[in-house]
Amino acid sequence: MSEEVEPGNSEASKAIKVLDAVIESMGGTQRDGQRRMVTDISEALKSDGHILIQAGTGTGKSIGYLAPLLSHCVATGERGLVTTATLALQRQILTKDAPTVQDAVAKVTGIRPTVAVQKGWSNYLCLNRVNGGYPDEGTLFDPAHTPSVHSSTSALGKEVLRLRQWAKETDTGDRDDLLPGVDDRAWRHVSVAKRECLGKTCPYIDDCFAQQARERAGEADLVVTNHSLFGIHCTSPNDLFEDIGPVVVDEAHELAERVRSQATMTLSQTMIHRVSRRLRTNAKLETDALDVAAVDFVAALTPCEEGLMGSRPQALVSALAVLDNVSRELGTQLQASSADQTGKILARGSLDELRDFIAGWSEDPASMATFVTKDDAGNVSLNLAPLDVALPVGSKGFSGRPAILTSATLALGGSFDQMARDCGFMVSKQPWTSRDVGTPFDPARQGILYIASGLPDPGPGGLSDAATDELVALAQASGGGMLALFTSWKAANQGYEALKDRTELTVYRQGDETLSVLVDRFRRERDACLVGTLSLWQGVDVVGDSCRLVVIDRIPFPHPDNPVTKALSQDADARGIGGFWGVSLPHAALLMAQGAGRLIRSSSDRGVVAILDRRVDTKSYGGYLLNSLPRMWVTRDQGVVKGALSRLSKVNC
Repeated sequence: MSEEVEPGNSEASKAIKVLDAVIESMGGTQRDGQRRMVTDISEALKSDGHILIQAGTGTGKSIGYLAPLLSHCVATGERGLVTTATLALQRQILTKDAPTVQDAVAKVTGIRPTVAVQKGWSNYLCLNRVNGGYPDEGTLFDPAHTPSVHSSTSALGKEVLRLRQWAKETDTGDRDDLLPGVDDRAWRHVSVAKRECLGKTCPYIDDCFAQQARERAGEADLVVTNHSLFGIHCTSPNDLFEDIGPVVVDEAHELAERVRSQATMTLSQTMIHRVSRRLRTNAKLETDALDVAAVDFVAALTPCEEGLMGSRPQALVSALAVLDNVSRELGTQLQASSADQTGKILARGSLDELRDFIAGWSEDPASMATFVTKDDAGNVSLNLAPLDVALPVGSKGFSGRPAILTSATLALGGSFDQMARDCGFMVSKQPWTSRDVGTPFDPARQGILYIASGLPDPGPGGLSDAATDELVALAQASGGGMLALFTSWKAANQGYEALKDRTELTVYRQGDETLSVLVDRFRRERDACLVGTLSLWQGVDVVGDSCRLVVIDRIPFPHPDNPVTKALSQDADARGIGGFWGVSLPHAALLMAQGAGRLIRSSSDRGVVAILDRRVDTKSYGGYLLNSLPRMWVTRDQGVVKGALSRLSKVNC
């Protein structure tokens, strides 16, 4: 029996009617979790509160939040915002889920709400760039300056010519509408970053695709964006989403990391030289002092060890101070330059990139991870990543408006507190609550969780011989249909070689083809094994018996040398939370939950999740990890598991 909506909540009642209209139009069936989701979100919207909603696979999350949100927008006149983890999910909402709900809202209320997308500026084709309004060199990007770039015979030249032809045909200029797509190098020849845009002085301003998209978003009842752009909104002084009311965050477990990633800044000699070159080329400024400062910066940075910087060497502090002074002087000169408007804007955009890094460097060192990276060619870079993204997200992104965060993985260790802290609910002024609406599937009947408790603890050398034997035995019992998730490339390669050498199964390895091609092949073959690392732990959706066994080689703790994780752990230690319990363990629990979630993607799926790490049983934190996983039937008996896999391998043969 579905949960009844309280008669007193007219907004919830109307949202349920919209949901029923959606289900009717799709020929679907009612899902209790989805109805609870609609009711809970309606209550949050009515009370201006925050809510975390864990909704398992199959719940229909997108419809579950779009129905109450669009109903609310129509009823109140408020504008809503949905932010997603990826552009792909953004597109799915825009082209599939939102139109269905829009039609249902119109059927119930007589008003059809409008929905628009808001992306970053560089996602749109720039007509001025296409028509020669920018110099060949001058963007924040580094286009390939080879003799063949503009040749119609080169691969890049052909792509650029195709883009220029498409510019004459497209109504949107949206990169996602270009089929087939092009690589980043080609796209950079027809797009500009926001800093490079000429704005009102552009001769194509009336036809600007990015500007038109921004205007449509400004008028829409609901704006759909992504976590990175939402992060820019939260961490910058600019208000990218004006007059926005309620915010829904889809795939909320990725929000904090996405915001931190987009806020991370990098400084290198190459970047400084690029700034210098563009100031000379576009603004006719003398930049010898900047070139000298770049050399001094590298001289101060090179002796620093790769990884997290414990303290800032005085030589590096002095080098950044010189860069600060030189960049300020160049900014003054640029203001007075007689260069044309286009040149000055391009030069300013490039200089601002440098100025932003220096501003970040000037902030409290304890508030960020400062770390050094070196590439294979020996080039060294200085990086800054903010430690606390919860404060800007909670105070600017969510404060003063209802916020709904949803994902299949929000309760870690059985508690929502960690995710509430990471996503800013603890610093927002509104009260928050949480709800697990469950899943229409039955993990306890559909899946077995096998803990290989007889194996030795994993060591630093990749897969042990015993773990390799276990992997092969499970794959053979299952007859393939195995998604093998590894925490390192070394272990993944060991597993791949063992499966290739010791079984007759088809084995695919991440990296040998594009991920989409490999997943598609895996999906079509019952006897195949797909082996990979972290890219496979999330987002791989294989319904049916092509995936009946998921193997996790070990608890996916973050690498101890990861500079950002190390800095976050040190910060947690300093605040009395503890780096292991506050950073490393939640990270591992989240990935394990995502990895285990690859198994059951429909009501007919059956299979086994096998963990080749007995520490889930033997360590005090094992319960926290198990409480983060789908509630499958648990066993430690290999014989039981092999028997179950053998029976599954024969089904539908």
